[in-house]
Amino acid sequence: MSIKISYSNKSPNNLKSNLVLFVNEKFNISNIKKYIPKVEFEYIDDLLKTSDTKKNLLVFELSSKKKIILIAIKKEIKSFDIENLGAEFHGRINYGKKNQYFVISDSVVGKHENFIAHFLHGLKLKSYEFTKYKTKKETRVISIEIIGNNNQPLVKNRLKFKALEDGSFYARDLVSEPGNVLHPDEYVKRLNLLRKDGLKITIYDKKKLKKLGMNALLGVGMGSIRGSYLVTMEWNGAKKNSQPLAFVGKGVTFDTGGYSLKPARFMEDMTYDMAGSAAVVGLMKNLALRKAKINAVGVVGLVENMVSGVAQRPGDIVKSYSGKTIEVLNTDAEGRLVLADALTFTEKKFRPKIIVDLATLTGAIIVCLGSEYAGLFSNNDKLSNQLLRAGEKVEEKLWRMPLHKNYDKLMNSKNADMQNINYVGGAGSTTAAQFLQRFILNKTPWAHLDIAGMAFSKYGGALNSRGATGFGVRLLNQLIEENYE
Repeated sequence: MSIKISYSNKSPNNLKSNLVLFVNEKFNISNIKKYIPKVEFEYIDDLLKTSDTKKNLLVFELSSKKKIILIAIKKEIKSFDIENLGAEFHGRINYGKKNQYFVISDSVVGKHENFIAHFLHGLKLKSYEFTKYKTKKETRVISIEIIGNNNQPLVKNRLKFKALEDGSFYARDLVSEPGNVLHPDEYVKRLNLLRKDGLKITIYDKKKLKKLGMNALLGVGMGSIRGSYLVTMEWNGAKKNSQPLAFVGKGVTFDTGGYSLKPARFMEDMTYDMAGSAAVVGLMKNLALRKAKINAVGVVGLVENMVSGVAQRPGDIVKSYSGKTIEVLNTDAEGRLVLADALTFTEKKFRPKIIVDLATLTGAIIVCLGSEYAGLFSNNDKLSNQLLRAGEKVEEKLWRMPLHKNYDKLMNSKNADMQNINYVGGAGSTTAAQFLQRFILNKTPWAHLDIAGMAFSKYGGALNSRGATGFGVRLLNQLIEENYE
């Protein structure tokens, strides 16, 4: 199914199409008289007396060819509430085999800045489907016409939302790909294509990584026949000497757990263990498409964690890019090894204002927060508060978790500078973040987002259907718009 949007200034009087109208939260319909014939108005007015007006959206079937949908708007409505209404509208469209045509009109929306833009944004985000490998594709079209002088979003807002949708969908596409297709070699090819959007792409392969001393990252990919890579994506939309914002993503394209093998049940879900990197890629694509007035760099470590005769073993000791040594007690705690080298490299090479990393890092964060919040760990209160506010505004929510030097003893190793897992027990997500913090060497404001519970949804969310969510793209875009642009 595809959605086509058009705009016009035609008169709404007596429209014969499916009609979408906005009313107040009490479903007072006096303002819609001018849009429909008197008999239809009286019919709807009568039905409202026995309808559940606690709902946000009501559908009235006037005939086999026409329906009127009333959507209630709260007085103090927030942007994400408007987007959720758009998503709910998408969920109530009749998914028959025929094409559908809807007209959206009402002067009420003129009281809310960018109402239509947010409404359509929610509709489009909810409409995402990954059907690439379906042999029989749906060809149905949903056409939506926006009418009224005040209802057409400004061109700049339409372009902004389009860039955000493209970035989010690109991230979702990457996460949705199976492991046999999106292995590190293929992933690098796709990132290379982003040059056309204006991003500067630099690829570090095994040979270059070995020369740099990124043995923590390389150790994770040792068991795979595929390559291991670090890729940087640079967007320069501000002055050349302006410090960039840095975003780092874990890109484990498939995670068997290595010799610390995962249980067979649900291992198929480990194709989304690269969702942190996908969020970074989607964000960078969005920034380039909307010509963001900032300098930013995205850094992703791409590996495949497999079992073979040359794979990393529990008990191995590796020397990271930072020079610190790590005893690998569990090969399934691999994401933090990838991020360790990527974080130090990012800080040293780009000297950024801030670093935010994203990773599906621990199952423990799902035990803590479920699928409602991502875990936030940070060495900086200001950055934490900025992220928390941004998350609330786009409803990609974060919950700050503790970091403290007392957790360090749980990650100290008798054989190396540190070990990659806490075998004493407890605080799994915090000790993982505490491990990562050791690789921020120059006190750069840094935040780690553990998105294990948010990157993939088995039942769907407000703005996404079942599957990849693209969590992080909209959150970080909001962070940038609100604080750095």
